[in-house]
Amino acid sequence: MSRRSLIRGLGSLGVTAATAGTLLNLGATRALAADFDWKKHSGTTVKLLLNKHPYADALIANLDNFKELTGMDVQYDVFPEDVYFDKVTAALSSGSSEYDAFMTGAYMTWTYGPAGWVDDLSEYINDPEKTNPLYAFDDFLPGVIKSCAWNGQPGGALGSDDAKQWCIPLAYEQNNLTYNKRIFDANGLKVPTNIDELLDTAKAAKAVMNGGYGIGVRGSRSWATIHPGFLSGYANFDQKDLNIDADGKLTAAMNTDVSKEYHKKWVQMIQESGAPDWSTHTWYQVGTDVGAGKSAMMFDADILGYFMNGGTAEAGNLAFSAFAANPAASGPTPNIWIWAMAMSSFSKNKDATWYFLQWVTGPEHDLFGAQKMDLVNPARSSVWADGAFRDKLSGSYPGYVEMHDTSAPGASIKFTAQPLFFDLTTEWAATLQKMVANEVPVDEGLDMLAESVNSQLADAGL
Repeated sequence: MSRRSLIRGLGSLGVTAATAGTLLNLGATRALAADFDWKKHSGTTVKLLLNKHPYADALIANLDNFKELTGMDVQYDVFPEDVYFDKVTAALSSGSSEYDAFMTGAYMTWTYGPAGWVDDLSEYINDPEKTNPLYAFDDFLPGVIKSCAWNGQPGGALGSDDAKQWCIPLAYEQNNLTYNKRIFDANGLKVPTNIDELLDTAKAAKAVMNGGYGIGVRGSRSWATIHPGFLSGYANFDQKDLNIDADGKLTAAMNTDVSKEYHKKWVQMIQESGAPDWSTHTWYQVGTDVGAGKSAMMFDADILGYFMNGGTAEAGNLAFSAFAANPAASGPTPNIWIWAMAMSSFSKNKDATWYFLQWVTGPEHDLFGAQKMDLVNPARSSVWADGAFRDKLSGSYPGYVEMHDTSAPGASIKFTAQPLFFDLTTEWAATLQKMVANEVPVDEGLDMLAESVNSQLADAGL
């Protein structure tokens, strides 16, 4: 009997869908114990450091099932994102053993891994004495799980054969278009399918927005301005941030002719159709403006559109579309952000911590979070194949499933892994601000940026 058939059968007995889902999740949790000694660390306590986020909410909501399965206890501290990464850095850099595991972005492990602050989880994954045979590591979306693994060599390919699994994904974000279907339909606007159409549609949308603007993209002086929509479109033209020569040396790659043309169009789009205060816009402003109907669309994280489609002025009016900036590309190539779990190298309970990590990143919890909470986008193929989850999305988020399925094959981290990542991308964002403000021409600005990047790479011996 399928999961959905069982839920319908329980419904005929007066059991609600929510209760049925909880019962099934308890059943799945207990079924795990049949093939693996989940009680091995019974009585042990692990402590987590968590970012305040719907993914953390899903984890906390399901903890009772983990405790029942293992006999372990879990303690946790939760901090908002504006201070969260400082808390992580402080704990790890001091060698504190207070936290056994923590939430992290994959980019951050490019610092944590080589510094010796996090463990390579491959040794646990590949040990049948420590890992549940139903863990199904090959069920992770390839582009997502590989983006969490790096060999620690500057310029080393993510997911290479010698890569270390510094973290394991909870869920991730693709960068595509979220648009206001109400505004588009009322004004005969068509959903753009490439960068030139995006410029035209954004300009046309601004003309009918009555004080609003056409398209939201990030603009603050931060690495986070480069990684979402901007880099997703940039990578679609086969452009890179850095080149790697035969000797492994890194050099700037953002001042090619193709890159300069792309930058010119991006700058034009912001100047003609972006927010007047674009240079201050972070994830928060981009999302709240599309949710309030102040912008007609955004090129940013799909899950940001997901959250803005509920509890906002435009709730129910937002729709989603995959976006390939390059009309000659075979499909979208979204850069991604990943929220993942990592193990502190200073943990005193590593084997027990691994039991928690494999549970929270396992297919059962991923399915629970996707169906019952707001764990989007799940990192496992099996969850994306689940009919109940797909129905949940399709019912309230038009185009979301199709957008994800179209984009997933090309979704991965597009940056080059190296220790100066945050510094160089922040400088890139600052240069973009100067271009939009007409303080420097695009061609000249990119040549100057490349020169600065090369100097910093050389000084660092990269």
